[in-house]
Amino acid sequence: MSTAVSDALLDETRRPAAVSALTQVIDAEVADKSGIGGAAVKAGYAAAKKLGGDFVPSATDRLLPQFAAALDPLWASKGDTPFAAHLQARSDEAADALLSVTDAKAEATSHTAAKKVYSAMRGKAKEQVVAALPRLGAAVEQLVQG
Repeated sequence: MSTAVSDALLDETRRPAAVSALTQVIDAEVADKSGIGGAAVKAGYAAAKKLGGDFVPSATDRLLPQFAAALDPLWASKGDTPFAAHLQARSDEAADALLSVTDAKAEATSHTAAKKVYSAMRGKAKEQVVAALPRLGAAVEQLVQG
């Protein structure tokens, strides 16, 4: 189980499946949101999807190398622990690593609408990422072992 996340997810034969699985994780996490905060997340996600029909899968694909690299050290330190449980146990570190990727991308983008949507959602982003770690960890582990 020493295969790095980057090696598995960025392999050209496996990358399309990785993008699809991770897009499904995002869709499921958004769908599970409820309440006022959930409504805001759903509205922001709908706005992002309106930027282009394939905006979410395309963004996932573009950011996959950075996300995979952010997860590599966490994968390397998981030992025999399921990746979902390992990410939960190190939720602050994992969320910060993943958010550093999107923060850098948002800062560098010239797409003002995407930047505006991201800025509006960023305040609660860590909470949302932490909540998504179990599903993300399970999906990544399945892809790496796949």
